[in-house]
Amino acid sequence: MQVVEQLKHLSDERFLAIYESLEHQGYGPLDGEVAKLMKFRPHAIKKLPMAQRAKKARAFVERSSNAELAYELFGTYLLKHHKGLVTGFLDKTGVKHEEGMIEDLDHNKPEGDKVATALKELDTEFAPEDVTLYLSMCAEQWPQVAELESSWRSRM
Repeated sequence: MQVVEQLKHLSDERFLAIYESLEHQGYGPLDGEVAKLMKFRPHAIKKLPMAQRAKKARAFVERSSNAELAYELFGTYLLKHHKGLVTGFLDKTGVKHEEGMIEDLDHNKPEGDKVATALKELDTEFAPEDVTLYLSMCAEQWPQVAELESSWRSRM
C-alpha cells in the first residue's frame, strides 16, 4: 500500500493543492464520500471551504487504507497536470502504453535496470515530489520490480 503511505507523508498544503487541482464545477474529487460521512446532501458540501473538504477526504482515505482511491486520486492528478512525467517514465523504462494507459500490467512492466536513469532524468524535468508520487504508484503496481520499491523508499 505504497500509495497510502505516500499520502500519509504529504503535507496538508500539498494534498490540498492536489485536491483543488482536481476540482470540477465546485466539487472536489472525493466530495461525494465526504458528504456521506458528514451526512450532507451532495450539493450542500460546496458550502464548506475546499480545505476542510480536502482534510476530510484525506482522513477518509487514510483511515480506510483505501489504496485504490489514493491511486486513482494521484493518477488523475498526474495525468491531468503532468502527463509527460507518466509517459516519460514509461518510455524510458520500456513499458508499452497508449498516452500513459497500459493494457497488460502483468506482462508489460518497467525494466528494473532503467529505473534509476529514468528517475534522474525526470527529476530534472519535473518537480521531484511529483516524480516520487508517481514512483509510489509504480511500486504499488509492479511489486515484482524491486528497483521501484527501493527507489521510492530512498526518496521518502
